[in-house]
Amino acid sequence: MTLPASEASDDVAAVEAPPPVRRARSLVAVTLALLVALGLAWELVLAPTGRGTWAIKVLPLLLCAPGLWRHRLYTYRWLSLLVWLYVTEGLVRATSEGGLSQWLAGAEVVLAALLFVLVVHYIRLRLPRRPRTPAPSAIEP
Repeated sequence: MTLPASEASDDVAAVEAPPPVRRARSLVAVTLALLVALGLAWELVLAPTGRGTWAIKVLPLLLCAPGLWRHRLYTYRWLSLLVWLYVTEGLVRATSEGGLSQWLAGAEVVLAALLFVLVVHYIRLRLPRRPRTPAPSAIEP
């Protein structure tokens, strides 16, 4: 018995993925790693606030890494919503802080927005295409 495409494992789809899907997945992984590295470096080394406890802000990003590794479409969808927390944090800190923190916040906004675009691109590549149905005409004979 074969499973419908909606119930099939995402792991199987990953093995047979065409090159554009593999490229999109790689770009998502690299951008996610850069966002995690920026968050850790910012809070622990470059411009720490307090005792560096804000470094735990990257934990949700790390929690979604196994799902991305296994090509789970659900995780990509979840990440597309989660990333907006990082955009918001970057915008707030870019307008409220100065110096190096302001530049780091701007880099966080750029990386998070790029991650969103790449995740949405990956999701669109993975979803099955539906045939277009012509729109009904306003005047029927």
